[in-house]
Amino acid sequence: MKAAAKTVRKKKVEVALTQQTDLVYQALEAEMGGVEIYTTALTCVQNEDLRKEWKKYLKETKSHVDIARKLCADLGLDPDRETPGRQVVRHIGKSLVKAMQLAQGYGTPDAAELVAAECVMLAEMKDHGNWSLLNKLAEDGSGKMQKALRTACGQVEDEEDEHLYHTTGWARELWLRSLGLPAVLPPPEEKADVHSEEDAVQAKKTSLAKRS
Repeated sequence: MKAAAKTVRKKKVEVALTQQTDLVYQALEAEMGGVEIYTTALTCVQNEDLRKEWKKYLKETKSHVDIARKLCADLGLDPDRETPGRQVVRHIGKSLVKAMQLAQGYGTPDAAELVAAECVMLAEMKDHGNWSLLNKLAEDGSGKMQKALRTACGQVEDEEDEHLYHTTGWARELWLRSLGLPAVLPPPEEKADVHSEEDAVQAKKTSLAKRS
């Protein structure tokens, strides 16, 4: 009688967690949190131009989640793996959502909108920073990793620039309005369709000129 054949199961090799791979995970987690942040921010928004913009950004952020998950797969990373870095990013994201909810409960609609703009801006600073660093890794990398990073960064870079610079403009102008100072709404960043730091600086100068 032949011995029963033994089933050989290959153990999945987990890619080592390094600062580079953890950055990829943080980028994914930030985009996932961004979906919740924009969803909550849209319940606070009063300005119809801002509402339209955040709806667009929510849709793009959902796409960025898919891109980040694919990046993980292309690099041989488990997109559902927990890391200390992404746990911190998740905590910050949920804190921003909680801040907006508190503002809705304790303040006026305009105050809640202002808090939402600040929370979105803070989230986009992290998002933008993640992808900028990944782009730097792509410049210094090689082979499969370089190709995967370049593809992912190329898909999100322009949209991330817009998210950060436009939202920064909205937060600034909403703050000015709340202080009873002249404000430009929609902000110059929106009207000039800013997508770079240099253009953002020029847009801010435009805002100052219009208020002087």
